[in-house]
Amino acid sequence: MPVNLDDWHHRMRKILFIVPPYNWFGVQSIGTWPPLQLAYLANVAETVGYEARIFDAMNQELTFDDVRAEIEAYKPDLVMAFDYMPVTGAIATATVPAALKALAIAKAFDENITTIIGGPHPTFLYEETLLDNPALDYIIRGEAEETIGELLAALPEGDVSDIKGIAFMQEGEVVTTSMRPHIADLDAYKPAWHLLDWDIYHYNIEPWGRMASILTSRGCMMGCSFCSHRQFWRGDWRARTPENVIEEIRELVAVHSVEFVTMIDPYPTNDRERWEKLLDLLIEEDLPVDILMETRVEDIVRDEDILHKYRDAGVMHLYLGAEGSTDEMLSSLNKGTDVDTNKRALDLARQYGLTTEASFMIGGPEETWDSIEKTIEVAIRLNPDIAVFPVLTPMPFTPIAEEYKDRIRVMDYSKYDLSTPIIEPYAMTLEEVTLALGKCYMTFYANKMRQVITMPDSFQKRYMMSAFKEMMKGYGKHFEYLGLKMPKMPKIPGMPF
Repeated sequence: MPVNLDDWHHRMRKILFIVPPYNWFGVQSIGTWPPLQLAYLANVAETVGYEARIFDAMNQELTFDDVRAEIEAYKPDLVMAFDYMPVTGAIATATVPAALKALAIAKAFDENITTIIGGPHPTFLYEETLLDNPALDYIIRGEAEETIGELLAALPEGDVSDIKGIAFMQEGEVVTTSMRPHIADLDAYKPAWHLLDWDIYHYNIEPWGRMASILTSRGCMMGCSFCSHRQFWRGDWRARTPENVIEEIRELVAVHSVEFVTMIDPYPTNDRERWEKLLDLLIEEDLPVDILMETRVEDIVRDEDILHKYRDAGVMHLYLGAEGSTDEMLSSLNKGTDVDTNKRALDLARQYGLTTEASFMIGGPEETWDSIEKTIEVAIRLNPDIAVFPVLTPMPFTPIAEEYKDRIRVMDYSKYDLSTPIIEPYAMTLEEVTLALGKCYMTFYANKMRQVITMPDSFQKRYMMSAFKEMMKGYGKHFEYLGLKMPKMPKIPGMPF
C-alpha cells in the first residue's frame, strides 16, 4: 500500500534505532556499553522533527521476537541499525547479519517502513550488502550525522540523489553518491542520552556501577593492517574541545548518575597539548567518575612526565594494543611499534598506578604451537594487569583481508568476533587455534593469579580478581558456543573461583 503523504506530513514521523540481538562473548561479560553511535543519530533525528526511540536488544539479551514485538508496537516510519560493537566503531562486522535481520523483520511487518544501515562494514561493502538484502533501502556511508539529517528531511517524497554519503537500489542497479566531507565542528553534535534506559548500562567489575561511553575524538592516521579506522576516517583525526568533553561528562554524572566513562576513541591522546588540557580540566572538576580508555604505547612513553595526571584525572583502566610477541610480527601488522616500547609503556603505567590491559594477537597464517608459546612468554614478561588474546580477524575491508584471502576459511560474518578463528594457519587447524586461545588465557592467568593473591587487600587487587572472574566466565561461554571445553586453570591456593 502506498504511503499516505497527507497523513505522513500531519503527524510526527517516527524512527526506531535498533541494536540487534547479538552475544559478544568476553566484551559483554565485562560490561554493557550504551550504543553511542545510535544515540548521536537519534539526536539528529529529533532535531529535524522526528520522534526517535532506541531499542537495545543486545544489551538486554533480548531476541528477534522481541525486536518484532517492538516494531509492531511502535509502528515506526523508519528503522535504522548500525554495525555496532560496544567498545569501538571500526571492527563490528560480526553484528551486521543480526542488524540486517532486524531490518528485514521491519520490512516484513510493513513494506512501507524505510530501512537504513550505517557503519564501517556497509560503508565499504555497500554493493554486496544491498544486493544480498532486498529489505534494505539505504546505506549511510562514512560519518553519518549530517547524512542522516539530510536523508530524514528528504523522505518520503524528496529526491535523495543529491544527498552525499548514501547508497541505494534504483531500477535494479546500485546507486552511490559522492562521499561527504567530515564534520568540521564535532562540538556541534551530542548524543540523545535522554532516550536511553540507563539501568541497562553498567560495568560488571568491582566496584561496579552505571557506565557510559563517549568519543572525545574521531579518526586515526595510523596504518594498522587489521583495523579499518584509517580507511573509514580517510586518514583524518579531529577532536572535540576539552571544555565540550567536560560538559558532557558533567551531564552524564549529574543527570544520569554515571559512575564509569569509557572513552572509545581509537586515539584520544594524539594531540598532546589538547590531551593535557583535558586531563587538567578533569582534575579541576574532580567529578565522581572513573575513566577507562585506550591509546597507543608510544604516547604513554611520550607522556611519562604527565602520567601522574592520568591517575589524578580518574583514569583507572588503560588499554594498550601490544598486539605482537615479536618485532617481526608487529612490522607485518604495520603496527608502528616494537616489543621494547610495549614493555616500557606498560612499566610506566604500572609505576604511576594505572591498571593496564594489553592485547596480544594470535591466529595469523604463520602461527604455530611454538609461536603460541612465544606469545604467552612475552605476555607474561610484559606483565600487564590484564591480558586479552584476540584472534587475528580479516575484516573484509582491511588490508589483511586481501593479504590473507587464500587462508580465510569462514565466510559467516557473524563469526568475525575476534574470538573465533577465521584464518587457517599453514601449520595449525582452526580448532587448534581455538585450543591455543584457551591455553593463552589459562597460562597467563595462572601466572598472574599467583601474583595477585599475594598482594595486600586493595582496590587494585579486588578489581583484578573481579575482572579475571568475569573474563573467564565470558570465554567459558564462548567455548561452549563453539562446542569445545575451555581449558581448566590449575587450582591455585587462595583463588576464590
